[in-house]
Amino acid sequence: MNLNPTIMKKRIPVSKIMTSDVITLNSTNSLETAEMLFKKNNIRHIPVVRGNAIVGMLSYTDLLRISFADTINEHEREVDTVVYKMFTIEQVMAKNLVSVNSNTTVKEVAEILSKREFHALPVVDNGKLVGIVTTTDLINYLLDQF
Repeated sequence: MNLNPTIMKKRIPVSKIMTSDVITLNSTNSLETAEMLFKKNNIRHIPVVRGNAIVGMLSYTDLLRISFADTINEHEREVDTVVYKMFTIEQVMAKNLVSVNSNTTVKEVAEILSKREFHALPVVDNGKLVGIVTTTDLINYLLDQF
């Protein structure tokens, strides 16, 4: 049986490129904790979980939106943490999430991300968060093909 490698590449599951060691937040964590995790781990999206179930997604952009970003010097990435005490993660996170499962193809993930205005998808199997895939993961996968 001779399978065409091009066809096989089109069927690569997202589990091959996703991050499975996911950094998560609980909705009771503070926004200061979230900012610290974003900066310490150099990431831009953090799933918010209750147990193993995902309940939202927080992005670094979400934090910038509530931090009076227009008053921040564009070369400075610090935000005013006083604002963080005014909001909870639950108030700031995206709640109506689109998710995929670990068998979703890389091509399907690319199609979803290219048509939507978000840059990360939670990977959920049987109601449990098992990974996260971002536009950066897709770009790195594409670069590996060359």
